[in-house]
Amino acid sequence: MAFCRRQLLRLAAGAAALAAVPRIATGETYPARPVRVIVPFALGGPTDVFARLMAQKLSEQMGVQFYVENIAGAGGNIGAGRAAQSPPDGYTILVNGANHVVNPALYQRVPYDPAKDFDPVTLAVTAPAVLTVNPTLPVDTVRDLVALIKAHPGKYSYASPGVGTPPHLVGELFRLSLGLDLVPVPFNGGGPAVASAVAGHTPISFGSTAPAVPLIKDGKLRALAVSTNTRSQALPDVLPP
Repeated sequence: MAFCRRQLLRLAAGAAALAAVPRIATGETYPARPVRVIVPFALGGPTDVFARLMAQKLSEQMGVQFYVENIAGAGGNIGAGRAAQSPPDGYTILVNGANHVVNPALYQRVPYDPAKDFDPVTLAVTAPAVLTVNPTLPVDTVRDLVALIKAHPGKYSYASPGVGTPPHLVGELFRLSLGLDLVPVPFNGGGPAVASAVAGHTPISFGSTAPAVPLIKDGKLRALAVSTNTRSQALPDVLPP
């Protein structure tokens, strides 16, 4: 299926958390024991935050512990592969983003088949990507940022939660569509990526709103844009017009 650039941008920006669970064995009351929830990214990112909220509510409602295990690396491939190798009994749940179905097109080999190894449960969350910069960067708008990068080709880098993640794809669309000499730096999750932007190691960041909003409101990051057609309700007063 062919996608236009705007359609691909929307798909990438969705960062939807996809819960996928191997086939549940019949003949028993489910769940009869603790359930492992695999997050294929590091602590503190949007997928991790959502998974922990979900696990807490499921534990309360079902009377059995749902516990989160972070298995980060390779843009989510390592954790997804570990989930695919688990027994198909319903006691391992994968909470992943759009990279779950994008990665097979980006990597020569992935340790799972997104269609055959999992049964999708629900599209639980959507979140736009947000473009942020370290406050020391002398820019207030996207136009300012583009001009700065073009004036200093190869000098600046941007952080993302990992290769193939929606924010990374948004960053690459931004870089390629404007012909920018901008260095991508992938991390193992949204938490480490946004922390690098706060520290100034990678002064530009493409990430989801969840880990970025508190830092933006505290003045540790400056938000320039979101990847949706409308302004983010989480950032009504801090984005430039």
